[in-house]
Amino acid sequence: MNRMVTKSGVLASALLVISSGTVAQKPSKASAKSSLADAMHAMFGVTNFLQSTISPDGKQVAFVESLAGPGGAPSANSAIYVASLHSPETPRQISASTDKAACEEHDIAWSPDSKRLAFLSDAAKRGQLQLFVADIGGGPAKELTHLKGFLAMPGWSPDGKTIAVLFTENATRAAGPLVAETPDEGVVSDAFLEQRLTLVDSATAHVRRISPGDTYVYEFDWAPDSKRLVVTAAKGNGDDNWYIANLFALNANSGAMTPLLEKPTIQIAEPRWSPDGGQIVFIGGLMSDEPIPGGDVFSVPADGGSMRNLTPEMKMTATSLHWMPDSRSVLMTGIVNGETFIARLSADGNIAPIWLGGAKLSQGPFVPDISLADDGKGSAVIRQSFSQPPEVWAGGIGQWKQITHRNADLHTAWGEAKSLNWKTDTGDVQGWLVYPLDFDASKKYPMVVGVHGGPSWSHMPAWPSRWTYEMALPSQGYFLFLPNPRGSYGKGEKFTQANVKDFGYGDFRDIMAGVDKAIQSAPIDPNRLGLTGWSYGGYMTMWGVTQTGRFRAAVAGAGLADWLSYYGENKIDQWMPPFFGATVYDDPAVYARSSPITFIKNVKTPTLVVVGDSDGECPPPQSYEFWHALKTLGVPTEFVIYPKEGHEFADPAHSRDVIERAITWFNKYLQTP
Repeated sequence: MNRMVTKSGVLASALLVISSGTVAQKPSKASAKSSLADAMHAMFGVTNFLQSTISPDGKQVAFVESLAGPGGAPSANSAIYVASLHSPETPRQISASTDKAACEEHDIAWSPDSKRLAFLSDAAKRGQLQLFVADIGGGPAKELTHLKGFLAMPGWSPDGKTIAVLFTENATRAAGPLVAETPDEGVVSDAFLEQRLTLVDSATAHVRRISPGDTYVYEFDWAPDSKRLVVTAAKGNGDDNWYIANLFALNANSGAMTPLLEKPTIQIAEPRWSPDGGQIVFIGGLMSDEPIPGGDVFSVPADGGSMRNLTPEMKMTATSLHWMPDSRSVLMTGIVNGETFIARLSADGNIAPIWLGGAKLSQGPFVPDISLADDGKGSAVIRQSFSQPPEVWAGGIGQWKQITHRNADLHTAWGEAKSLNWKTDTGDVQGWLVYPLDFDASKKYPMVVGVHGGPSWSHMPAWPSRWTYEMALPSQGYFLFLPNPRGSYGKGEKFTQANVKDFGYGDFRDIMAGVDKAIQSAPIDPNRLGLTGWSYGGYMTMWGVTQTGRFRAAVAGAGLADWLSYYGENKIDQWMPPFFGATVYDDPAVYARSSPITFIKNVKTPTLVVVGDSDGECPPPQSYEFWHALKTLGVPTEFVIYPKEGHEFADPAHSRDVIERAITWFNKYLQTP
């Protein structure tokens, strides 16, 4: 969720606010507590690292960091740096801009010889990314493409002669369903802009679009002979059909695509070709969003055949894969019990743990991904925790040295985070309890439950950003409970699939049992509970207030009120049959059973509803439905629609406004015993 800061966080008049019943006061920066200002500074002032990657020879690390705009406000600009592991104190900026002027530069890829860096930049024309290559030894970057559209994910062929890149010609926005949708007008038809695999000769800059024009390519990896690539791809709407994509081998000369699997029964991601050329591994499972894949690890012969699940009983979730040099094992990163891990997975399915993160940086959480050198020993990661902001680290796995210190001046504006574990009918469940700032054990505090999106995802130790609005609440004297109920990553694929055809039932029981566990574990006032979440968390907020009266206030972000109407409104309906067991047209009852609108007359909880006006994943009519029902039933409510926003907000002022409104709403209903 991205959002833009204006003076004092006040929104333009285009913001639509609809209220009914008792209305929360308009947030005022002048009246905000200094602790909230500190939280805002920590969340909005953090330098985020978009990528870190170690050179194939293991001697250098390149990383991409976000850049602040005027007055320190977040911006779309980013910068690329390269540091030697022997002298990380003096990283060098690599840029297509001759004067190193601020622009958008990211998606870095090392050449096989570690001497060049490919990257995307809009230095030539703002708003239009192109592919550049820079010599690490110095000299100006060379522009290899002059394309119109959206480019992503460059990757060198093993022989160093070709760079593959994903290209969507004439695209008007970034790929994926999270950004603001282009409004439909006139005759609406299924017109698609396909993201095609495009090959660029690194010496001559000759460009060839190689994949078929009717097929959308999501991911790729080169074969070791540089003659083929493995891709995940599907025909038709790219945003929607990722959920039913197949695995293909693509000939780099002819563009011919050969399916490696019969029609998959699982969602697939992260294809990786083995160094000896004999097999391909990938992640397969029940996934809810394209940017956050997770599941079991599968293998398939490189020429196609039956896929084999290497981790059928794994009680963890894999999120990224990297072959070891001997082609006999895979380095796997992922999530376990709300934390991140690194392990070595052998061909016979044996899992050897290498490193486990924790809530404190002394143990070392990081975004669940890793970059690996050719020797399988050197690596680069982005480490962060609830108490330490993100920084780039590199070196031997688990023995990393800190490369950057960009966020050294940031401080927490929330208390300690503790892992909680409890049991329900599904087994063991885990979550995080974040303590209030300046916690006093002699006092009773209100608590807000924050439900993560997905549902296939997980709360993990991470420094909050401007998109995690709920993390501002502990600065205002709240406990924040972050549960990982069934359907989450981190306890194996069976646990992730345990909410199939059961949205709002088993997962909500897990959450409420976790609420009771939190109340037993800390001085929490059981009569001052709140509920919030975004996306699936917004749905669970709408659902939760129809199922119980225990919550005195709620904030539903980009939620879902009615699964039946949602099926025909959203832009990514292919994700739904795997979770509901059928389309809405074949089994409407299973959709109605889990719809908050079915039980709407039970609601008594004052609820703030917020959404972006161009959200394709959770369209605004869903929020309209819920707000309209609450208004009609006389339940205190407020409805805020943010202009030109998709599922992830792009304007930081909107992020700030969500934080201020949520705090004002909860303060009104929860601060008084």
